[in-house]
Amino acid sequence: MKKTFLKAEWRKLIMANYSIDSQVLARYLPAQTELDFWNGTCYVSLVGFMFLNTRLKGIRIPFHTNFEEVNLRFYVKHLAQGSCTRGVVFIKEIVPRPAITFVANTLYGEHYATMPMRHHWKSSASVLEVEYGWKAKHWQSLGVIARPVPQPIAAGSLEEFISEHYWGYTRLDDRRTSAYQVVHPKWEVYPVQEYTISVDFGAVYGPEFSFLNSQKPVSVFLAEGSEVSIKEGTNLQVKNRWFSG
Repeated sequence: MKKTFLKAEWRKLIMANYSIDSQVLARYLPAQTELDFWNGTCYVSLVGFMFLNTRLKGIRIPFHTNFEEVNLRFYVKHLAQGSCTRGVVFIKEIVPRPAITFVANTLYGEHYATMPMRHHWKSSASVLEVEYGWKAKHWQSLGVIARPVPQPIAAGSLEEFISEHYWGYTRLDDRRTSAYQVVHPKWEVYPVQEYTISVDFGAVYGPEFSFLNSQKPVSVFLAEGSEVSIKEGTNLQVKNRWFSG
């Protein structure tokens, strides 16, 4: 079993989920993976959440323990030796700390970007407000108003499909893919009453995603999250040989 590389809490995850033409994602698809569909539909998700109590190989890095992240991601599966692992691929991950971006992009081939970020959490007996913001020339935001009592995720639902992909896949080049496992329990969700999405998708994620500016998400939900463990990565086998990282 792979050793744990990072431990943290992922909390108050807003997930806005959009249907998308699978052809848009073709150039982002890592080798040895294929798109994962739910009820015949391909999805991308805009996700905002907090990293809390972050430890890198058991060590807390000063000023890098608690921070926001917003990412755009899609869903894939990897078939090997009769088994199927389901995971996510990130178009871009936005964080407020340049050191995180440097390490993730330089050492692990990820797609991080550094931008000013902020968040707002407010809870009362009747309502829970959560919002994440990031500045890409202008401030962008993703927010929800929800009921404050979490509920189990319904079996077979879109929310279960979106939240239960336990691997990350990164396209290193046309033949190499990095894979790492993310371990966490099944999450609970807060019933969302209202949501606001103020994002220039084309400016932040590329012109091929600009159509999302005028598209209504299929669903928006708020997950409580949990502690997560990210295992050390490995490279997938391509053409009967292993490529080193």
